[in-house]
Amino acid sequence: MNASPPASDVPTRIRWRIVGLLMGLCMISHINRASMAVAGTDRIMGQYGIDPVRMGAVYSIFLLVYSICMIPGGLLIDRVGARIALMVVGFGSAIFGALTGLTGWVFSGTASLLLALTLVRGSMGFVCAPLHPAAARSIGNWFPFAQRSWANGIVTAAAIAGVALSYPVFGALIQWVDWQAAFMICAGITALWTFLWTWKATDRPEQHTSVNAAEVKWIGTSNPSGVSAPVVRGGEWRALLKNRHLLLITLSYAGVGYFQYLFVYWMLYYFDKILHLGETASKYYAGILQLALALGMPLGGWLSGKLALSLGVRRGRAFVSGGGMVVSAVLLGLGVWSNEPAWIVAWFALAHAAIGASEGPIWATAVDIGGRNGGTAAAICNTGGNVGGLLAPVMTPWISLHYGWPWGIGVGGVVCFLGALCWCWIDPAPPKNSTQEKPE
Repeated sequence: MNASPPASDVPTRIRWRIVGLLMGLCMISHINRASMAVAGTDRIMGQYGIDPVRMGAVYSIFLLVYSICMIPGGLLIDRVGARIALMVVGFGSAIFGALTGLTGWVFSGTASLLLALTLVRGSMGFVCAPLHPAAARSIGNWFPFAQRSWANGIVTAAAIAGVALSYPVFGALIQWVDWQAAFMICAGITALWTFLWTWKATDRPEQHTSVNAAEVKWIGTSNPSGVSAPVVRGGEWRALLKNRHLLLITLSYAGVGYFQYLFVYWMLYYFDKILHLGETASKYYAGILQLALALGMPLGGWLSGKLALSLGVRRGRAFVSGGGMVVSAVLLGLGVWSNEPAWIVAWFALAHAAIGASEGPIWATAVDIGGRNGGTAAAICNTGGNVGGLLAPVMTPWISLHYGWPWGIGVGGVVCFLGALCWCWIDPAPPKNSTQEKPE
């Protein structure tokens, strides 16, 4: 096996241009997603007299439709390619982001606004479903095995940086032009970046005139651990639903999803309305938590790649992803039971960084398990993440109403710990009787 890339650095520049474009798409898409929670906390709940449970239902409808459409989105990716799938995501996000703002100008009653927001945000969930599976598939097409966890970590970090920016930046836009126009501005930026992706991106290296055959071969065969991912043939994607390792990693990602969406939708509210830390301070604290998550993602991907060389792919990824989830659960508990704001923010930030480290190995493993149906495999995995995620916006206020906010937040750690246990049985390698590549 060729362990080093061909001499030309042109393909390397192209690969990182693809990553840059993917980072931009994920960042603006997550700003569009998290901005709903910022608008809800800053304006909509108070302006229309909406309680947290009903607002949580609006947050969750996006995730519900997003999750239901995830596998069809993966099939779309494997049929038309990541480039076109991400065009659908980008332009669709721009349209429904603009319609979110339009609802505030058209509807003045609480019931009519809630219905309109439910329909619009659910529709946004429909068009956004292929986002992360398509990004992971694009990375799988363009990057050699050893770099995939790291590249996935960088792209998902950009998505979370978008969430972090949404609190101060989208909050400032609301102060400047009100929430309706703020959604319109974000929609315009989304459309412009999607046009740039459409113009510059290609699906696979062999479609680019600057990438030679040696580089294409190196990307497809470079595997430092000697593991060859199983290949799912043609229309046999349904076999993925019976793959024990893919189902386990999907369950694990459900724990990650619950944990992360708990932070996205309710941490700003928790800081501001429950702990009474102040509106401005709460936005920056919530942003710090998301930046910590973003920093943890590429770090986890990088560490996973390094450990794969010494421990093997399975142990390296399990150590980083499963171990990160256990650490997150412990740190979240410390934050819940702390009294000083500085310690609360510090523990929560470290917990979020640890859960972020688990992202890159999860995405890389799902795509590797799927082989040539990697987009569908990533979509199945992401479905689990979002099924877990859609529970957090509605379960957190419900648990908090009955048992208090420390329990509402703390349940996220329990869910995360259960997800970590799945890594005891996850293996990205093929069965022992299958052919494996041997490193030279």
